[in-house]
Amino acid sequence: MNNLAVRFYDRHPPETDMHREVMEGLLATPPRISPKYFYDQRGSELFEAITETPEYYPFRTEVALLEQYGGEMAELLGSDGLLVELGSGSSRKTRLLLDALRPAAYMPVDISREFLRGAASALAADYPGMEVYATCADFTQALELPPEASILSRAVFFPGSSIGNFEPADARQLLQNIAGSLGRGGYLLIGVDLQKDHVVLNRAYNDEAGYTAAFNRNILNHINRALGADFDPDCFRHCAYYNETAERVEMHLVSCCIQQVSLGERRFSFCHGDTIHTENAYKYTHDGFTALAKSAGFEPVAMWMDERAYFSVHCLRVI
Repeated sequence: MNNLAVRFYDRHPPETDMHREVMEGLLATPPRISPKYFYDQRGSELFEAITETPEYYPFRTEVALLEQYGGEMAELLGSDGLLVELGSGSSRKTRLLLDALRPAAYMPVDISREFLRGAASALAADYPGMEVYATCADFTQALELPPEASILSRAVFFPGSSIGNFEPADARQLLQNIAGSLGRGGYLLIGVDLQKDHVVLNRAYNDEAGYTAAFNRNILNHINRALGADFDPDCFRHCAYYNETAERVEMHLVSCCIQQVSLGERRFSFCHGDTIHTENAYKYTHDGFTALAKSAGFEPVAMWMDERAYFSVHCLRVI
């Protein structure tokens, strides 16, 4: 394994930031927890299991698009530059792009520290001529690029329709941040989940094997370990459904009983049926996403979509 090719940058937010954000969320009405806190080591493992379920179409549909059109995508992005991936996870999709693109350097950005280390080391071993700048960070914040890669052309890969986890105004801000990091002429390759039959959407977030339910409840385990809270995940049930008015899938944790939870010196009371909102997953139309991208400083270059019009991958360029 060529460990010299992996440079690890630990920019994980301090626990004080997490404590403040979780506290503010639990004090809100209704209570909420940011979906970025799904991704501790166990959460990352559970998400990988979700991608293998028959109900979860986004992963395999995006993979199929990358397999079919990866060469076209790579040609637009250009070779021998820096490829930045936001929310990289296991980087399984990335390998399809790397095989076609062969960049000089790859920068996976993920908030799950140990999961990132493992994925980055595996990539460095399989692509020995490529520098890997593994960066543990919250990619919703300003993106700090490694100084060693400052002379390289830049492209960002943002797969999985993670853009759907953001409120529309926050999604626009994130895209603006990406555009600022890339600079004029930089490229963004982004996966976008599309509006479709509600039955398909509801099944995708309620897999029969129960991985999504375990993933949802594990956010409480993460908070317990990181912040010393005393949530009992077994006292909450998973709930996910398509909100037609808001055009998004919502995930919640629903209290199964009357209970109290401590976080530091604060105690939070939950009645039977009270909820904690853990995730939104907005579903876009082609025109709706294109308008969002343009408002953030991008121009559309190309778009690829599967035959069922379930999922799309967009190539955008900073104006």
